[in-house]
Amino acid sequence: MATAREQSAGVEARVASADGTEIAFEQSGRGPAVVLVASALADRSDTTKLATLLAHHFTVINYDRRGRGASGDADTYAPDREIEDIAALVKHVGGSASLFGSSSGAVLALRAAAAGVNVDRLALYEPPFVVGEGDDGPPKDLAQQITVLLAEGRRSDAVKYFMTRVQGMPGIAVFFMKLMPKMWANLTKLAGTLPYDIAVMGDTQQGKPLGAEEWKGVAVPTRVLTGGKSPAAFQPVWVTTMRSCCPAAP
Repeated sequence: MATAREQSAGVEARVASADGTEIAFEQSGRGPAVVLVASALADRSDTTKLATLLAHHFTVINYDRRGRGASGDADTYAPDREIEDIAALVKHVGGSASLFGSSSGAVLALRAAAAGVNVDRLALYEPPFVVGEGDDGPPKDLAQQITVLLAEGRRSDAVKYFMTRVQGMPGIAVFFMKLMPKMWANLTKLAGTLPYDIAVMGDTQQGKPLGAEEWKGVAVPTRVLTGGKSPAAFQPVWVTTMRSCCPAAP
């Protein structure tokens, strides 16, 4: 019988998505399968601790979203390709799995369930919907601004723009992050995938209610999670928003 240490140690592997792109992942643990879907500017290294904890109770698939880490990419992008990536991972673990997604990764997980991927349950950590009229959302030209910065080779500026204008991080905080070379290098390396997360979010951050039609395919038990340090005012918004489009959300 495998020890707890052996069960939590990830085994690296790859799976081919529908378009042939290779998706790299680590598989660990035993039990019901759960796939971890990372947020913007993150890869599987950012969810290693979570994977280790969950591996005591689950078979955990901790993967690099396309264009990140050891995973491949394609010449063109659409959120549907990332949904196909998740479907390939779910097939690898036996045909069904739960999904744990963080931030924009939570929205990608939700889209996968809505598209018909065989999902058992959803755990969504702070899906960053902006649905109230007058609520502050990202600039309407966010995609254009990020695209221009990346085209000019200004990856560091693209990360700073995203952090300050989308995540609401103070400029001084970004300044100090830049003083940590290894961390900032990792972030700038991932900058090229920012348009992917912007596409995943679609128009869900423009201060209008979510359309129920878009999410009607989500019929699995859904848990919405918030962090203990998250602004208290946001917490009921996330829960209420999810209940409006996903009847299975508590």
